Amino acid sequence: MLLALETATDVCSVAFCNRDGDLFEKRVEKRGAHSEQLFLFIGELMEEHDFRITELSALLVSEGPGSYTGLRISASAVKGLLFQTEVPLYGVNTLASFAAGAVEDASPAGAIHAVIDARRVHVYHQQFRFSGAALTAASEVEVLPIDAFESMVASGDVIIGTGLNRIGEDIRAKSRTLGSDAITAKSLVKLYRQGYEEFFHRASPASFEPKYYTSNQVNGP
Repeated sequence: MLLALETATDVCSVAFCNRDGDLFEKRVEKRGAHSEQLFLFIGELMEEHDFRITELSALLVSEGPGSYTGLRISASAVKGLLFQTEVPLYGVNTLASFAAGAVEDASPAGAIHAVIDARRVHVYHQQFRFSGAALTAASEVEVLPIDAFESMVASGDVIIGTGLNRIGEDIRAKSRTLGSDAITAKSLVKLYRQGYEEFFHRASPASFEPKYYTSNQVNGP
């Protein structure tokens, strides 16, 4: 059994995977909802599906990039949930989880661009490729000016994430766009179950820190 937390954007999503592989989710998209909803969702899933944290095979947490506040809330949550337990914790690349949710929309020849709205005129960005049954990273996680990101988008590419309204209409017209509705903790479970070890790693709950970017990195060149 797996539990996954996604709080890197305004989306607060908690997903539970039972022993049969069935996925269940509690989700809301609202700015500032994480502190109120995260533990509520976890508790509701535990009650509805009759499991305890100690029974989990692993707990997955979206580790960034993304909202400083959202990432800190989930980081604090896993420290409390896993305190004095033997349940493994895995940090998952947020942008890779976005890409995992977009593979059905990707063409073999095209790229998947996972983005999160950042400060001023920037986005967090990572490019992926999906061919056959394999998702691979085609770039590192970067903070890019929007115009630099737009120059990378080719016709038929998929763009998934937040801040799509800040992207030029011509770029959106030539690509397939998936907005915040496609962001879900279920994608973390998908990456983990399919064995994409490039995109997740074992972490110590006591010392876990999310991968957020400072304002200097976002505002820099």
